[in-house]
Order: sequence, then C-alpha cells, then structure tokens
Amino acid sequence: MLATGRVALAAGQQVSRRAVDLVFSSPVVDMLGLLTMDWAKLYGWFRSPPSFAESDFRRLEGSGVSVFHPAVEMPSDRPRESARRWLHGWAALAAGNPCFLQRADGVADLARAAAGGRLAVVVGFQNSTHFANLDDVAFFHALGQRVSQLTYNDANRLGSGNHARPDRGLTPFGAAVVAEMNRVGMAIDVSHCGERTAADAIELSRRPVLVTHANCKRLAPTTHRNRSDALIRRLASKGGVMGITVVRAFVGGRSPAVGDVLDHFDHVARLVGVEHVGLGSDVSHDAVDPKTGRPQPPYAIRGLDLGNRVFQLADGLLERGYSESDVALMLGGNFLRALKEIWGEGGAAKSRPPAGRARRRDPFCPAPKAAGRGEGRRLEASSGTR
Repeated sequence: MLATGRVALAAGQQVSRRAVDLVFSSPVVDMLGLLTMDWAKLYGWFRSPPSFAESDFRRLEGSGVSVFHPAVEMPSDRPRESARRWLHGWAALAAGNPCFLQRADGVADLARAAAGGRLAVVVGFQNSTHFANLDDVAFFHALGQRVSQLTYNDANRLGSGNHARPDRGLTPFGAAVVAEMNRVGMAIDVSHCGERTAADAIELSRRPVLVTHANCKRLAPTTHRNRSDALIRRLASKGGVMGITVVRAFVGGRSPAVGDVLDHFDHVARLVGVEHVGLGSDVSHDAVDPKTGRPQPPYAIRGLDLGNRVFQLADGLLERGYSESDVALMLGGNFLRALKEIWGEGGAAKSRPPAGRARRRDPFCPAPKAAGRGEGRRLEASSGTR
C-alpha cells in the first residue's frame, strides 16, 4: 500500500501518505478537543497525575492532535468553586507529567511543547458564570484560564445563549467582561451564544473572537447551535476563526458522512477564506461503545473513525484540491495565529508559533517510538482499544 501512496489506518480506512506526513509535520489544534470523555478517568488523573500513563500519552499523540482545548460548562450552583477545581486539576496533571503535557499559558508554551515532543493543553470553559465580577477575569486568568465562552445555551449575566428567546444581546456586564478579557489576553468564544449576543461581542472586541466548535447554518439549518453566513462574515472581518465540529446533529442530514463534515470546511473557506476555518471536533478518541468500538450515536459519522479524524479530514481536504499549506492552516495554523493576536502582551506574544512538529525530547523523558509521534501505534492498533 505504501507503494501506491496510501496508508491503512487502524479502523480499516485508507488515507494518503501525503495526509499522514502533513499531519505529523504540522501543528494540529483541536479547539474543542478532549483528552477523554471518560470523566471518571479524567478526574482520576487530576487526583493522581502519575495515573496518566505513557500509553495514554501515546494514544493521544497518535491522534495527530498536538494542541487540545478541553473546555466544559460549570455546574450552575457553584460555578466559581467548580472552575477553580477544574483549573487546579489541569495544573496538577500537567505539572505531574512534564514529559507528556504542557499547559499553554501563552504562545511560548505552545512552542515549548512542540520542541519537547509534549502535547499542549489550552484550558478554558464553555460558560462564563464563574465571573461574578470584573476582577474575576484577571483572577481566573492568573490560575491558567485562557479561553472563555461567554454563554452556554441559556442566558446568563453576560448575554443570551442560542436557546434563549428572545436574544437580548450582550448585557452591560457582558460588554465590560469582553473589554477585560481583551485587556488580560483571554480568548472570547461565542460558540453557544445567540446570534445577536455573538455579533455584539465581535463588534466590541478589539481582538479576534473565536467560534471554537460549531458548523454552518446554511448547510444544517435545523439546529440553533450552527452559525449563520452573516455571523461568519462578521467573525472573519475581525480576524476570528471558526472550528468545525464532527457532532452528528451539527453536521446535518439523516446519515451524515465524512464528506458532509468536509462540506462545512468548504463552506467557510469559500465564504470568508481558508484563513478563518479550523477544527473544533467536540469529541475525543474514546467516545465509543466499549463493546463494539463504534462511535457513540452523537458522533456517528459514516466512515469517520474518531481516533483517526484528523488524518481523514486532512486527506479529504487534500482530495478536494486544497494545497498542503492551506490544509495546514485549517489543521491548526489559523487558530495559532488568532491565539497569538488574542493573548497579546508579555513574553508569550513575542514567541513565534511553531512552524512544524518538532520531536526533540528531554533526555530524561521516555524516548518516542521509532515511527515518530505515535505513527507506529496508529498503523497497527485496533480501534476497539480506544
């Protein structure tokens, strides 16, 4: 198969060698990428960082993703306390696994992670209810938060979520939080915001705004979570980036396939340019039925293997005629550019994002596999083990 330029993935799919090489040589950013959807396992890692084994690292490394943004919504009853626990958990996990993980507080940390062969984690939340006052923005930034979604599905003190009727737009407190997030260098995410609230945030922000995980309403109009062409244009006009998700309901159709996911990349690229589209899959490699190894129903996209999603999407984009440089932008370059502009001041902003995927590791850390970046595991392992 190598002689034909194709590679067999673990789940039986085939992709081009060109796609594999591109993924392993490019920084890949999943702006709603979860290390695991087994929450008991995740909180076990938080409590005991050594329980995050090298095998866990290799499995994540083999997914092709090099920068993860695992964001959650805080429980409504005690959001500040929950947010602090989440941030402390990630800090402990990264500090306890310096050979494998790097919490990214700035662009310099992304470069350090790449240079050391580690996976970078950008910590954030899918709601901002933990901001009880403006001082909390700087407080949680100091604890390591680098992204905050202004609202989840419902309304909060900042504005209206996509389920709220009517959408009253950004509140005065929400406008003040946007300004403060700009000041401290925290990314504004409007993935779940109502249309008016999202548009207000984009208009007021002095820095690019992100849609970390949503799809195009033009292609899948039945869900309020997808973004309109008008909002996508507003987002791009200020330098923002939209991450495409593989959640079945947001892809649209009765039985969506990989090509339907690619259609959303295509739509954004044609509407506003390849510089404003990225990946926000909203899934992890282990969102599967443990008995069958098949994706759980919300993530069941025909032909898509969750652990191999980056390789398949890269291959599909190349087949559609996008250049390697354009695909590299969509895989991660666009989000890296936006994060550099958003995070702004300080030493982190003066460091250039990594141009490729370095493999130099600390001499006291486990040596990488001979195939590099987990490739050997990918070509041999069974998808049922993920």
